[in-house]
Amino acid sequence: MNAPRSGNTSRPLTATALVVATALALSGCGVVPDLTNLTGGSSPEPPEPSPGPSQEPEPPEPTPEPVEVDFPYTREGQIFQDTGQDSTLRFSVTGLERTDEYTVLYTESTYIDHFRGRNSNLAMPDTLVDPVSGRAFRALLDEDGDRYGSVAPRDGRYYPVEVDATNRYRWYFPRLPDEVTQVTFVGSGLGAMTGIPVVDVDEERPDPEAPNGADPDFDPESGDTVEFENRRPDAEAVEHVGEMESFVDSDVASTTRDGDTETVALRSDVMFAFDSAELTAEAEDVVRRAARSLEHNIDPDDPEVTVIGHTDGRGSDAYNQELSVERAETVREVLAEELGEGYDFTVEGRGATEPVAEEGGADDEEARARNRRVEFSYRVDRSGDARTGNDRDDEALGSSERSVFPPAAFVEDDTAEVVASVTEGDVRMDVHPLRRDGAYVISTVSLTNTGDEPVLPDMGGEDAVSPGGPTEFSQGALGGFQLLEPDTDLVRYVTLLNFGGDSYAGFAEEVHEMQPGNTYQLVAVFAAPPAEVDRVTLRAGSFGEVEDVPFTE
Repeated sequence: MNAPRSGNTSRPLTATALVVATALALSGCGVVPDLTNLTGGSSPEPPEPSPGPSQEPEPPEPTPEPVEVDFPYTREGQIFQDTGQDSTLRFSVTGLERTDEYTVLYTESTYIDHFRGRNSNLAMPDTLVDPVSGRAFRALLDEDGDRYGSVAPRDGRYYPVEVDATNRYRWYFPRLPDEVTQVTFVGSGLGAMTGIPVVDVDEERPDPEAPNGADPDFDPESGDTVEFENRRPDAEAVEHVGEMESFVDSDVASTTRDGDTETVALRSDVMFAFDSAELTAEAEDVVRRAARSLEHNIDPDDPEVTVIGHTDGRGSDAYNQELSVERAETVREVLAEELGEGYDFTVEGRGATEPVAEEGGADDEEARARNRRVEFSYRVDRSGDARTGNDRDDEALGSSERSVFPPAAFVEDDTAEVVASVTEGDVRMDVHPLRRDGAYVISTVSLTNTGDEPVLPDMGGEDAVSPGGPTEFSQGALGGFQLLEPDTDLVRYVTLLNFGGDSYAGFAEEVHEMQPGNTYQLVAVFAAPPAEVDRVTLRAGSFGEVEDVPFTE
């Protein structure tokens, strides 16, 4: 089963630990288990906005363009099963309805080839993503961690399955915000299904009148349509709303965006001489560009900026604390001078207590250099002011640029075009064009086992992590993938899905044991570069670097 890895988070979101499976048993007929999650809390209310800097009023938000509704949206392909009897799934989203209370997802699943015994689909948890804001939504759960919707009729919460029979399911999610008109769905095991329209309704569809799948003794046959009893959310329903967290790196600064908070980390080795809090000659330009980025991105209704100094682990605690405060104060002074009035600054020093890279390993010097930094963080403007990708601003920090495009349209097959192929042992990786989707970009690759035996490819390891790089952004089999812009040397790490607590994982598919002759479609998601960037280098772990990967038109 695919469970998110744990990690530290700076914001208390809904705490969940996801366990997701779609299991199948077949000897004439089969069963699929219910999808279950552990319970968690709810997202906090945002703080009250404080007065912001004086500026011209923002124009009203444009009315969203009507979205064409053309259900069903269907994908077909090989999916990983926990028994290794990987199967071909035809999966359709047949409806996505927003009521006054919640969002309802309707799907159909048809397995079109073999199985024997009980099998579990090892795909990512079902997730609806708003690619413009970066919010992510998972299914409503009760206090026992069970999903609302289609009720599993058999002991162990299993659903009956038969090859070429179609199972109809209904699942409940938190109510999507009114401004969200399209979402990206992941969870089928068939990549990212973009451009799924949200339909507003007064009432959801009625329950099935005579659900044949409600009988625990029912054995479907090929050609059957199987429907189940429905359980609507009640007062115990727990919402799971998270954020997409991105990380973009450069030689002078890195930028992390976690929901509505952006943190810019300036490299102290660039900013300061050794054992000094005085800015170097090149630091003035770096801080000026940082100030411009802050001015572009900050929420005008909440102009509070926190500046924090950090050191590496060498030196005494008292010395590191003092130096970190002095360096943070120096950066604050320059930022305040560049930005002018209307901003509130807080300065802190944390010495060596919050490293972002592990020191003492083979890349110790790189790790220590990354830990020596001055960060400033602030709440960002999430109004979607640039619904089309903005051009590059050479006067701002490249790592802090945010390019927002319209949500990507639905594509039935993301793997139709192959732009490069790389072979490692018995595994061939086909690379497909990148697709911009809101504020993000989707990288799709296909892996084929060309050998005669099952194989588990080495997608991670040391080749997947940059020296001194933040380990939390290198999780998952494709979590070590990166996008490099050759003209700017900006590096984009795989985006994280951050649901708080233990539910904190790379927005990238896991790779499991691959069966001979089978091909599997996998995705990794990154923050989108500006429109002028039309080709990048894909760093693909043990497969090496793939240059000139284009963006699809």
